[in-house]
Amino acid sequence: MTGIERIVSCIDGYDPDALHVEKARAAIRACLTPPEVSELVPLRTALGRVLAQDVIPAIDVPGHDNSAMDGYAVRIADLKPDAESVLEEIGSAFAGRAFDGRVGAGQCVRVMTGAVLPAGADTVVIQEVVRVDGKRIAIPPGQKAQQNVRYAGEDLKAGVAVLRSGALVGPAELGVIASLGIPRISVRRRLRVVFFSTGDELTPVGTKLGEGQIYDSNRYTLRGMLSRLGVEVLDFGIVRDDPAELEHALRSASLSADAIVTSGGVSVGEADFVRRLMGELGEVLFWKIAMRPGRPMAFGKIGNAFLFGLPGNPVAVMVTFYQFVREALLALAGRTGDLAPPSFRVQSAAAIRKIPGRTEYQRGILFRDNAEWKVRTTGQQGSGVLRSMAEANCFIVLEHERGAIAAGDPVSVQPFDGVAWGA
Repeated sequence: MTGIERIVSCIDGYDPDALHVEKARAAIRACLTPPEVSELVPLRTALGRVLAQDVIPAIDVPGHDNSAMDGYAVRIADLKPDAESVLEEIGSAFAGRAFDGRVGAGQCVRVMTGAVLPAGADTVVIQEVVRVDGKRIAIPPGQKAQQNVRYAGEDLKAGVAVLRSGALVGPAELGVIASLGIPRISVRRRLRVVFFSTGDELTPVGTKLGEGQIYDSNRYTLRGMLSRLGVEVLDFGIVRDDPAELEHALRSASLSADAIVTSGGVSVGEADFVRRLMGELGEVLFWKIAMRPGRPMAFGKIGNAFLFGLPGNPVAVMVTFYQFVREALLALAGRTGDLAPPSFRVQSAAAIRKIPGRTEYQRGILFRDNAEWKVRTTGQQGSGVLRSMAEANCFIVLEHERGAIAAGDPVSVQPFDGVAWGA
């Protein structure tokens, strides 16, 4: 028994001939080990990268107590709780230009948003509520101590990690790191992924179709899905149903990449040498997953590269990629946390046929009906109807044990905006 076989065989309920979706996900995640390779990059180029180290501030942000509003810095002790208070304005403070002095009894300082809170003051009264008579500032009752003040370290504290290794660097993370004055950060190396299609019937886009041939659409959907995950993509083209050609492609891919994604050639009855060859070159398991579409799938490792052998039907390729490969590649890229596709419950706008015993991913259209979210299918749901993916904006996920759905029943949906991107 190979290493991967030992790992997955220990999972409760593991059955390669009738594998539940969640068991397949667990089996894949149990086998993955991200490459421990990092690089130092300029902050401006770090969008979409994965942190290789915790980000620990060396300074407080903000670095000083400051005003959160335009107004007047006062001492709360000078304000009457139930009557108007009149204070003397002794100066002004601006963002980047502090007041050089101290607020004493009966005094106040005009402050702008972001200005350092003057020494002696502890509260800011907004300018909209005061009455100004020259240097005499009348402040109404009802003010609260420490109002409208932002304190040093309120956002980020020196020595306390603000971002953890494994976090995705998005626009907000770029801003946080920039606010600490850090020009370069350590990130994981981009994951390298080889992909290719298999089959004698496939013809490249832009050439003339021969009898019985079809255009290779899978490589275009795979490229699109991979590119959105921020990985380095290597396209090996179309590999014919020839043992020598496939062996060369797999060996070359295993030397070039961290992961290999193929489409076609993993179903029972398809070219037997594909299954045999994959098994000979590495540790590869062939599963029949209890799902629709996308029942046949291969998973394993050839050399140092993890292999994901997806079905050949266009919709099945996309469904299995989103349900298994996406999460696995994010984990291999070093991402941490819950990487499962986001989902929530909405009302089904119509009845949906379903038999218990498999998980179904129907293509759906999520829409608002007045104030309520609902979902309906795109219609024809065959695994070769790629149009259904183009028309849909979500998957309707019908759980393994569930039967037919009546109109009005709640169903789970995975919005494509959450599934397709790595975020």
